[in-house]
Amino acid sequence: MEFLQQLNIGQENSGTSTGTKWISSKGGKISSYSPVDGKLIANVTITDKESYEAVMEKAKEAFKQWREWPAPRRGEIVRQIGEALRDNKEPLGKLVSYEMGKSLQEGLGEVQEMIDICDFAVGLSRQLHGQTMHSERPLHRMYEQWHPLGIVGIISAFNFPVAVWSWNSMLAWVCGDVCVWKPSEKTPLCAVACQHIIEKVFAKNNVPEGVSGLITGAREVGEWLVKDTRVPLISATGSTRMGKMVGTAVAERLGKSLLELGGNNAIIISAEADLDMAILGAVFGAVGTAGQRCTTTRRLVIADSIYDKVKDKLVAAYKQLRIGNPLDEKNHVGPLIDTDAVKMYEQSIEACKKEGGKFVVEGGVLRGDGYESGCYVKPCIAEAQPDYKIVQHETFAPILYLLKYKSIEEAIEIQNGVPQGLSSSIMTLNLREAERFLSFAGSDCGIANVNIGTSGAEIGGAFGGEKETGGGRESGSDAWKAYMRRQTNTINFSTKLPLAQGIKFDI
Repeated sequence: MEFLQQLNIGQENSGTSTGTKWISSKGGKISSYSPVDGKLIANVTITDKESYEAVMEKAKEAFKQWREWPAPRRGEIVRQIGEALRDNKEPLGKLVSYEMGKSLQEGLGEVQEMIDICDFAVGLSRQLHGQTMHSERPLHRMYEQWHPLGIVGIISAFNFPVAVWSWNSMLAWVCGDVCVWKPSEKTPLCAVACQHIIEKVFAKNNVPEGVSGLITGAREVGEWLVKDTRVPLISATGSTRMGKMVGTAVAERLGKSLLELGGNNAIIISAEADLDMAILGAVFGAVGTAGQRCTTTRRLVIADSIYDKVKDKLVAAYKQLRIGNPLDEKNHVGPLIDTDAVKMYEQSIEACKKEGGKFVVEGGVLRGDGYESGCYVKPCIAEAQPDYKIVQHETFAPILYLLKYKSIEEAIEIQNGVPQGLSSSIMTLNLREAERFLSFAGSDCGIANVNIGTSGAEIGGAFGGEKETGGGRESGSDAWKAYMRRQTNTINFSTKLPLAQGIKFDI
């Protein structure tokens, strides 16, 4: 395929890089098959222990040089990466779509997120501000400054195979850190392609070898990174189960974790909502990326007075969905990532039925022409109860649960009544309802929206959630602080040494 050639993806590819050099490895191969048509795209060599050590040592040495570059100069490198991504937006977007299975529009949108975070990081490179404080001692000055941490380990998930890496790496780089990236073994080619793009920028600017490391493989390779005491920060995106293991392992060595984990997101649809907006937000939130976003809408909490009306509108809207090859822009829904995800989808449907759930839009696996990969499923809708075990669980598939409420207080209680706390939304034209939802007594999620859906976060705001979502924050606002260490400084410019709190110590 032409877009593979444009991205320097061959039939056989190394999966280990220092950012400027590719390293051979004896770790076996990952065969990347597209969920779109089931065909083999290419192979990637897995990182073995020897090549892992080579990447880590280069990263360790590169940090000593990279941290000395002025932050605006590091920002200039990121600016050039943004330009390189603009030049490669179409082929990289197609690769994201083909290897992961999301629609072409979403694949291109994901690359645009990378470009946007580059722009954000460039500005940030001149705004890594500390603050000054008044000292209680005369002729003293106190202030805080921020220093880079060192090596940042990035573990990314298959559903956003390039954007989440960029959220972390672009900020970490302008902060003076170096990065080692372990992408999902389900989408390794997207990572290889990104490394090819940035290595040209690095070579042109004499960026130290090791600033951007790439390691590939399954769980074992990730465990090397997580347990490595040379890595002060691990940023991990994935399931809550995975995040608990990562958080525990990093905590055991007193490292830092930035965790972006599961979401079980709800939209409250008020009796005073604009239903056209509500239906659009709900449908896109539920079926976009085939339900494989961490911000996917999985629950609709609907006022009982309009419940039947909303249900009928949803059923009609689902009949219009086109499922098929995501590279065809006429299709709304692409495949799940693999057949294991399909099995999980089927098991969740059966679990819902066993608990008493009634499906108003039936699910199922699609077969036949155009669906040869076995990864295409029907988005479905079930009437359920908030306390169903399956409703409490995050299923990474397009299954939407309808729940009723009588009062706004009950709606918020249902919204908050799951272990996860990533994204949430209310559809209402009632100011009091909206403000209550956003108050301390409202949504307990890291993201709370009014009159937009649960997905579609912007670069400018910090992204992340609470409870079993992990508490991490990436991307905008002051998320950069996670990639740096804070230092408090006191300068005495007097001729005496007064002690704090008026302590006397005469010698």
